[in-house]
Amino acid sequence: MPEFITNNTPEKIVRIELQYLPCLEYFACILSNNLIWVDIEERYVKQTYRNRCDVMTTNKIDTLTVPVQSYAQQSLTKDIKIDYSQHWIRRHWGCFRSAYGKSPYFEFFADELEAVYLKKPQFLTDLNYDLLTICLRLLGIRKEIRYNLSVPFQGDRAVIDALSTINDKKNRNINNYYQPFTYYQTFGNDFVSNLSIVDLLFNMGPEARSILLRSCKQQ
Repeated sequence: MPEFITNNTPEKIVRIELQYLPCLEYFACILSNNLIWVDIEERYVKQTYRNRCDVMTTNKIDTLTVPVQSYAQQSLTKDIKIDYSQHWIRRHWGCFRSAYGKSPYFEFFADELEAVYLKKPQFLTDLNYDLLTICLRLLGIRKEIRYNLSVPFQGDRAVIDALSTINDKKNRNINNYYQPFTYYQTFGNDFVSNLSIVDLLFNMGPEARSILLRSCKQQ
């Protein structure tokens, strides 16, 4: 039985975009719904979590961005290509190793995640899809997730449109699906909430899923 769903609970369907190593609210959103539509035919929006994530380093939050090639204004997310003329993979993995190399579970997960980057996928959606698939498996999250659905749902089931609502433009502690639940972090004395999922995985390993469940707002 899916998390948070009982026989008396109406089916919840949510439409979200495909993000790069998403923040904890993204996974709380997935846990809080039955069916997840990941829309890759939506219009691409720059400077969002579609191609960036936040991690905690020695003294600050570092935003890592996947550079993309030039695109037309109304381009669809599925058509966005990664720009490998910039040495961004070295930058991202240098940051991961610096930030999490001594974390308890870095060595357990790093190789599998890094292998995705070494394939150098052409499209941003391929990179994000492969990373999300791995993270969902490591977290033990089993949900019905459908991709490439941009048209309105044909049926009598209501769909929550959450496109672009999980973003870095708002206060980190104001979220629709996520309520901060503290866990061990490598750096700093003050807990920083809603970072990329890699922060939770590298620091907490098998406990990550239970922490996410505690971080979900009851809808």
